[in-house]
Amino acid sequence: MSDDVASTTIPPAPPDPLAQDFVGFALGCGALRFGEFKTKAGRISPYFFNAGQFDDGAKLGRLAQFYAQRLLASGIEFDLVFGPAYKGIPLGAALAVELARLGRNVGFAYNRKEAKDHGEGGTLVGAPLKGRVLIVDDVMSAGTAVRESIAIIEAAGATAHAVVIALDRQEKATENGLDVTHSAVQYVREQLGLQVCAIAKLSDLMQYLNQHSAAGMVADQQRVLAYRQRYGVAEN
Repeated sequence: MSDDVASTTIPPAPPDPLAQDFVGFALGCGALRFGEFKTKAGRISPYFFNAGQFDDGAKLGRLAQFYAQRLLASGIEFDLVFGPAYKGIPLGAALAVELARLGRNVGFAYNRKEAKDHGEGGTLVGAPLKGRVLIVDDVMSAGTAVRESIAIIEAAGATAHAVVIALDRQEKATENGLDVTHSAVQYVREQLGLQVCAIAKLSDLMQYLNQHSAAGMVADQQRVLAYRQRYGVAEN
């Protein structure tokens, strides 16, 4: 275990209230669960985040509030919200509605996986892609969805400017089946040049578990800690 990973296992910074509220909300909805889950990289993760569990109007509306609060606090500038198919579509739509409610009305667009050969046709739906585009997604495992979104956005003549996600897993990405030293979020920031903000990070989840260890979460805390020590990356 490297010193930089060990030192970031439990960050010394005070808890982020928005992130802590979000973790509690996600756990309550069942969107964040503990157990054994296989990731795209083939790892056995002790936790899993599934945005599909925000499955009614109240949950989706609350989720959009978290996205909007984090995004507006970040200071990131953007002209349009883009939700990549499929999970990004409802997330982007809900965020656009919440931003409008807060007085920040911007266009919203999304893509289809398959081109439509009738009606308006094409793969893009919604507002024309232009200006600085914000990509909305749930988590970022390998940056594949972001790269696909960038290609779509640039082909339309717009600029992929930033990404907002719900959870930053803060773990090593894989390339050609091998672990690398950077995370997908770090890759998108440093190599693709996009700003990235997340409602919460793995470090926030660990802080939540530390504060709620008396509520039957000690075993979960230990498993997440071990996973972080093995696959974690240093914080930005």
